[in-house]
Amino acid sequence: MSMVSLPGLKDLIDNISRDRNLPRLAVQSALREALLKGYERYRRAQSLEKRHFDEEYFDNFEVELDVEEEGFRVLSTKTIVEEVSNSDHQISLREVQEVAAEAQLGDSVVLDVTPDQREFGRMAAMQTKQVLAQKLRDQQRQMIQEEFQDLEGTVLQARVLRFERQSVIMAVSSGFGQPEVEAELLKREQLPNDNYRANATFKVYLKKVCQGQQRGPQLIVSRADAGLVVYLFANEVPEIEDEVVRIVAVAREANPPSRYVGPRTKIAVDTLERDVDPVGACIGARGARIQVVVNELRGEKIDVIRWSPDPATYIANALSPARVDEVRLMNPENRQTHVLVAEDQLSLAIGKEGQNVRLAARLTGWKIDIKDRAKYNYEAEDSRFAALSAQYQAQEDELDEEEQDYEAEDQMFEATDALA
Repeated sequence: MSMVSLPGLKDLIDNISRDRNLPRLAVQSALREALLKGYERYRRAQSLEKRHFDEEYFDNFEVELDVEEEGFRVLSTKTIVEEVSNSDHQISLREVQEVAAEAQLGDSVVLDVTPDQREFGRMAAMQTKQVLAQKLRDQQRQMIQEEFQDLEGTVLQARVLRFERQSVIMAVSSGFGQPEVEAELLKREQLPNDNYRANATFKVYLKKVCQGQQRGPQLIVSRADAGLVVYLFANEVPEIEDEVVRIVAVAREANPPSRYVGPRTKIAVDTLERDVDPVGACIGARGARIQVVVNELRGEKIDVIRWSPDPATYIANALSPARVDEVRLMNPENRQTHVLVAEDQLSLAIGKEGQNVRLAARLTGWKIDIKDRAKYNYEAEDSRFAALSAQYQAQEDELDEEEQDYEAEDQMFEATDALA
């Protein structure tokens, strides 16, 4: 059988496998596909009839690599027929029976159709090189997807490599001894207090493993996701790891809308154990545990509050460190509440540029209005909400009537159709 020589093939496969962290079999598979594309380019260039080759025309061709002999062959699987209409896909019974007398119509045979080394020209070689580069990229992306898909939503150790536009390109690994893979930390996922210098290390939250063939890193990591805070507390507080203390909700503002306001997080915790203080467990003796988390987040302010099944108590706790005098659940259906505080607690309850009340609202899921207790008019507020409630109920009744009218019309049309 003839063979196109590829000097240094074995070393080429070994080098690509090592440089791109790919298995040798994956490199060989990519090389076979690339050589087949090169052969297609050669055939198109050599076609004297200028025939049209569709996408499936070369499906019966394959490339056989010989790593030891450092070369390749092109094989074609042809069907035995009485009369040949396409010599690339068919071979005559008479021709086959000269070699194998037992051959029958409809059988398939594999033939060596390897071109001469001198005929496999420069254009075919360029096509092979381009396709090989693309196939190797595809293999790498597939490997990364398989390796990191199950790690999505976990925290990884990352090292800063370089900067591209406003993003930070980092190196992450799926485990000890595993090769490093590039990940992208977008501008919106960065912390304002982080100093991203070359080779600096950070804990990052693996937010997304991108599918498809888009350019750039496939892994999107975050320093601003609430999942990072949850992981840091679970890693630092044994009671959370042992499920004695549970994290119920987290509200985080890692990139505040104003540069005059720093990052802040509120975290609600609870326990079913009567003898365990969940807030104290997260803070630790003299604040040792929470300080580790704060240091990792570069000084981010963190409020740990006690969750409660009672909405009023939960809302009051969520507005910590402000002291709340009263929580009035004005409209439980729409989750609207008025929180009454003393005048000297107003600014603390609202927070700098509204950050404290904004995070409390996200944490609890309630719309919170902070009111000065001394100026609060109970009767006027009750009347206003009663009027709004009546208006809302009237709109609901009107919608119900319209729906009933539509149903009646549908029933009438159905009855008419049945009579027809």
